[in-house]
Amino acid sequence: MSRVKVKVEGLRELEKALKELPKATAKNVVRKVLKAAAEPIAEAGRANAQVREGNLKASYGVGTKLTRRQRKTSKKESPVEVYAGPNDPAAIQTEFGNEHQAAEPHLRPAWDANKAKALQLISDGLALEIQKSTDRLARKAAREARRIARGR
Repeated sequence: MSRVKVKVEGLRELEKALKELPKATAKNVVRKVLKAAAEPIAEAGRANAQVREGNLKASYGVGTKLTRRQRKTSKKESPVEVYAGPNDPAAIQTEFGNEHQAAEPHLRPAWDANKAKALQLISDGLALEIQKSTDRLARKAAREARRIARGR
């Protein structure tokens, strides 16, 4: 499986704000934002995929889980990982080709066309979702304080 690593700099404030959230909340925030940012890549890949036979186009999606085979070949590098692309074994042959078939890339052009948009969605989405989570936690703490005050 081909991997693409992306290093983003300049998001220290967001990282600091994420660390102030409870661990489970922070993971959920990151997962939600990454899924939303990956969706345009999956949509573009789906649009680029050739329609001949099989279910390549229909298999495109965004998720957090890999197949058993993919898990064996891919080590987890981050607490939250999101994957975009087809869940069809034939996709590799179509994307890269083989001795019987010329390459017909669909995911790489989708990534190339949408990677800047995805990074922007991540930075904007993180800021918004962290703020929403912080507000939600503050409201929850205020409700709990009122409940305790009434109980005395």
